[in-house]
Amino acid sequence: MTIDFQKSNGLVPAIIQDKYSLKVLMLGYMNEEAFAKTKELGKVTFYSRSKNRLWTKGEESGNFLILKDIEKDILLDCDSDTLLIKVEPVGPVCHLGNDTCWNEKNSSDFAFLNYLQEFIQRRFVEMPEGSYTTSLFKKGINRMAQKVGEEAVETVIEATNGTEEGFLYEASDLIYHLIVLLTSKGYSLNDLGRELKKRHK
Repeated sequence: MTIDFQKSNGLVPAIIQDKYSLKVLMLGYMNEEAFAKTKELGKVTFYSRSKNRLWTKGEESGNFLILKDIEKDILLDCDSDTLLIKVEPVGPVCHLGNDTCWNEKNSSDFAFLNYLQEFIQRRFVEMPEGSYTTSLFKKGINRMAQKVGEEAVETVIEATNGTEEGFLYEASDLIYHLIVLLTSKGYSLNDLGRELKKRHK
């Protein structure tokens, strides 16, 4: 990645986006030192034009902007002079206490599925001991597929003869185990979205 810091007197704009909800959170500026510090810390660091110094977002408030994957979550635009940085925000981003600097709410329960997908994929790679997800992967495709079947049956039972709370609980179990099975087969929810998109006319 070759960033053109010289085009605007050593600074480039950095657009900050929530990695999972995809909501734009704020805009800041970086010089070469701030960019290097961001990669070093795994926390977004800007150059303050008013204070003429580096500042790591959250250094006083604790509301950091966390980078989980330096290689994948920092993107450079086609002119090499603007950054898009995907983060996990810790707390509100705006200094006024708002979720974003445009006073938008950054809350999407649906976006949690993106987080869960990535979490399960990390489990598949790292296989930490003591993890239920790890135990499913280790038991193999047959057991994972069986669990999807079991959860599907339990979801149907709750839908027809159970409670609303029980239905949502079992449906959530079904989605979780389906993501585990998809991951083990090398697929994700995105692949399901692609397949459904093809069918939608």
